[in-house]
Amino acid sequence: MTMQEGREADVRSGTGKDPWARFGWLMAVVWLVFLIYPVLALLASAAPPAWVVTGWVALVAFIVLYVTGFLHGMRGGGGLGRAPSRRQWITFAALIACALVTIPAVGGSALSFLPFIMSFASYGLTRAWHWISTIAALVVAAGCVFLIPDNLSYLSVLAIVTLLGVVNTVSTWLIVRSAEAERLGRELATSEGREAVARDVHDLIGHSLTVVGLKAQLVRRLMDSDPERAKAELADIERLTAEAIAGVRQTVAGARATTLVEQLASTEDSLRAADIALVVDGTPDALSPVQAITASWILREATTNTLRHSGAAAVRVRIAPGVLSVEDDGVGPASATGHREGNGIRGMRERAAAAGAGFTMRPGEVAGTRVEVTW
Repeated sequence: MTMQEGREADVRSGTGKDPWARFGWLMAVVWLVFLIYPVLALLASAAPPAWVVTGWVALVAFIVLYVTGFLHGMRGGGGLGRAPSRRQWITFAALIACALVTIPAVGGSALSFLPFIMSFASYGLTRAWHWISTIAALVVAAGCVFLIPDNLSYLSVLAIVTLLGVVNTVSTWLIVRSAEAERLGRELATSEGREAVARDVHDLIGHSLTVVGLKAQLVRRLMDSDPERAKAELADIERLTAEAIAGVRQTVAGARATTLVEQLASTEDSLRAADIALVVDGTPDALSPVQAITASWILREATTNTLRHSGAAAVRVRIAPGVLSVEDDGVGPASATGHREGNGIRGMRERAAAAGAGFTMRPGEVAGTRVEVTW
């Protein structure tokens, strides 16, 4: 179970720290004060005792069903863009039944149940049932106003139902849109995370396979003339392969962070295998630790591009406060890439942008290619 899944489980169970999960029930309880009208009507009812008792039972059942149904929906039972559970539908039907059963005892005061039924449908069921319950409540309240002669007391009920319909419509729309925005944000973050992992794996595997290929060519040339060195190069190939596998695992686990010192040593070893000289101006501590992480990845990809495309004889790496530059004396960027930006260059540009740094790739001062990152 992930941390997010665990948090969501805590919220659903009410054991987490989310205040909505712990105290949201108050939102259901606080409005029950408006059921005072059915209570007063039951106390003053002239209906047969059986109907009065039935009314009291129905009123208590309504309160229990409303609060528990509200809590169930709030903790994952449905509503607000989520499919309602079977329990929610049963609760909704039971609420309507309880309200209807009280009519013989309380008469028109049963209209006081309408706002609760409307809200339950709006927040606990589907959007369609929000509209069905709202329109039905408006029709019932308006019917009482216009069809019952000399009884304008229902105007207040109609006003409350109308206002509540507007409030429920707007608030549920905002809640659903907010949840949708959060979902899209999570999907975007997941997508960006996958792209970052893919970029890391591309850089790591691309560099490692390039070096392994060069060393394999070197081994083939040395097998007859210098068997001992050939064995040493084979051992290096084995080490590089193991490091690449470990690096991929660490990258997927989110724990991969090669230091600039390590990458300089790896770059020197890789270039040496291709008979390319390396000159380093400056030291890694000229960059901050955060800058050094980005610099190490860009140096790795720049080294890979040099090995693959440049045909260079020498590479110069310059490290200064806020600056990393890698320059070779090869064929230059236009000849090497055919004016197209490949995955490697795009990856370096994206890494620099993510670190708040500028990235440039242009012809070198004399020949070749110059890659520069500035903070």
